[in-house]
Amino acid sequence: MLQERRVIEPRKKQQDAGSTRDRILITNSEIAQPNSIPPLVSALKTCAHQNAATFHFPGHNRGRAAPSSLVHLIGLKPFIHDLPELPELDNLFSPEGPILEAQKLAAKLFGSSETWFLVGGTTCGIQAAILATCSPGDYLILPRNSHISAISAIVLSGVIPKYIIPDYDCLWDITAGVTLSQIEKAIEELHMEGQKVGAVFITSPTYHGICSNLTDISKLCHSYEIPVIVDEAHGAHFGFHPELPSSALQQGADLAVQSTHKVLCSLTQSSMLHMSGNIVDRERICRCLQTLQSTSPSYLLLASLDAARAQLSEKPGSIFNNALDLAIETKNLIGNIPGISMLGTLGFSNFPVIDPLRLTFGFWRLGLSGFEADETLYSDQGVISELVGTRSITFAINLGTCRDHIQRLACGIKNLSEATLLSFEKIKGQIEDHCGSAPFTDITMCLNPREAFFARKRKVAIGESLGKICGELICPYPPGIPVMIPGETITKKALEYLVLVKNKGATISGASDPLLNSIVICDV
Repeated sequence: MLQERRVIEPRKKQQDAGSTRDRILITNSEIAQPNSIPPLVSALKTCAHQNAATFHFPGHNRGRAAPSSLVHLIGLKPFIHDLPELPELDNLFSPEGPILEAQKLAAKLFGSSETWFLVGGTTCGIQAAILATCSPGDYLILPRNSHISAISAIVLSGVIPKYIIPDYDCLWDITAGVTLSQIEKAIEELHMEGQKVGAVFITSPTYHGICSNLTDISKLCHSYEIPVIVDEAHGAHFGFHPELPSSALQQGADLAVQSTHKVLCSLTQSSMLHMSGNIVDRERICRCLQTLQSTSPSYLLLASLDAARAQLSEKPGSIFNNALDLAIETKNLIGNIPGISMLGTLGFSNFPVIDPLRLTFGFWRLGLSGFEADETLYSDQGVISELVGTRSITFAINLGTCRDHIQRLACGIKNLSEATLLSFEKIKGQIEDHCGSAPFTDITMCLNPREAFFARKRKVAIGESLGKICGELICPYPPGIPVMIPGETITKKALEYLVLVKNKGATISGASDPLLNSIVICDV
């Protein structure tokens, strides 16, 4: 009743006039027409064009008081459509109108039983998924190269991590996924100890596009009635083309969190959480999301999720045709350039599937780190990559990639090769000198992450930290994979790796001293 009183008559007429025209209905056998307007986009458009006397937030008041410097950059339209939780726009935490309709359409497209829109990124979705499946004291089985959002979820939930060490290729300095046997061993070990496994958490694909066999892992976990959570941040496009890997839901996952803003086309920070099956309590998911998400969600972000879904719905089987063709063209242009290596499945025999739209090239045979090569490519051709590593650079091909950019990339790498190619003897020595193991293969957890988070701490010189209990979460970023996690014993290998990547140009995230002259330890 309150909402009905708040809706002024002109606003109601505008909404009624457009409701039939703007509504999108998708059945199992039909896809939305290209000219139809997504429900949340339609509602936002209707509200923004009201002739209303506005006395609500935000303070720029539909652009009337928008900061001029930002208006000059992006114009007034983003401000005009930057609206609060008006009745016509629905409520993210109790949807009944356009948000609910948009989420249902997304669920149908992605094959979930229910989908939630996220304005806190995939980080928020991962935290909600872990909190919804695990209780304090439960164990969470997860790879040690999981994103920091999983570690923060462990701190929030009080769950105990059971880490799996992923495959590691020293030549590339890249970690892969996890195998069925590793998951099975972890489950059996915990069961023998009488411990409860709250969930199994998998990252697939990894930042480099390497995929785990989720079908077999899901079957195994479900035989123990353990839910499977998949960090599918980099795989929202999976399942929408025969040449793309199957999605996590198609492979039996219970919860999948996707960064719709990565390969798909929503605005940065917007993601989706998908649920399938009946193992997970959907009411608990809702409560966790309400706890974690902002009570003032951006309707621009929400509408962009609806728009990205509609864009994909128009031609779900062929929308990636051009991107896949460009990816093949890129491989052909660059694959035979002297001194350049291309990441494939040969180095990861346990992981035969790699996202064809994620291309990683190695530069160590040129005597260059990924950071050095990246700097040259930017200065030479204006190439901006997605991920830079110690030995390689990863490039993301997406719906907006164009042939001109592909040619600039190929030209830049060719110029790099011609200018810096080394002799075979020097190459061989560098390859042999680098090979080792992942920096977190010999971890010892003295405190669980939650205990370490709340423990008393002090700062010591990095040389004095060896053997102490780490008190801060330290990781090179991107990709945001922690090298040291609070509660773990600080090892020589981890310290040396951090210094190595810092010296090669990586940004160290989470460290109180980004120069790594000192480190925070738990004072216990």
